[in-house]
Amino acid sequence: MTELGPVAWPPAPIRTERLVLRESEARDRAAFIELHASAEVHTYLGGPRSRDELEREVPEVPGRRPGTFVVELDGAMIGQIQLVREPEHHRPAAAGKVDLGFLFLPRAWGFGYAAEACAAALDWFDSVFPGEPVVLATQTANVASMRLVAKLGFTEVERFHAWDAEQWLGMRSPVTPSD
Repeated sequence: MTELGPVAWPPAPIRTERLVLRESEARDRAAFIELHASAEVHTYLGGPRSRDELEREVPEVPGRRPGTFVVELDGAMIGQIQLVREPEHHRPAAAGKVDLGFLFLPRAWGFGYAAEACAAALDWFDSVFPGEPVVLATQTANVASMRLVAKLGFTEVERFHAWDAEQWLGMRSPVTPSD
């Protein structure tokens, strides 16, 4: 994984109607561990990591790197969004493009928070990298994720088999500034 690109990081917190997207802080560590140890969250991602392993490995301030946003609701972390440029992506159509990833705690599912937060992160991305496409991969079996990526404007590039499941690679066309 490499840097997002030539952009000042972190940006000012991004505020939506209900959420704040911001850089990680030490107070987020427990939520990061919960997120990455959750079997529910990692159903379509190869399974959770061990809580003991995470306790040993997660730094005091986790997820602090360009392109990683904490999603906060009422002062507490409920999820994470990443916009990461992968020069050597495992799918040639995605190589060199920015890849959107998102994880939310199960208690935050079903309220539209992921759509709201991802839309805000993509709006920010469009403002600092106008004209660049964004890619995303998910398992086709992940119905909620498939609905979300359609809502966000991603269209299918290809389907492929990896990690013992059918995967979907989509792309969101670049949003260009109006003249």
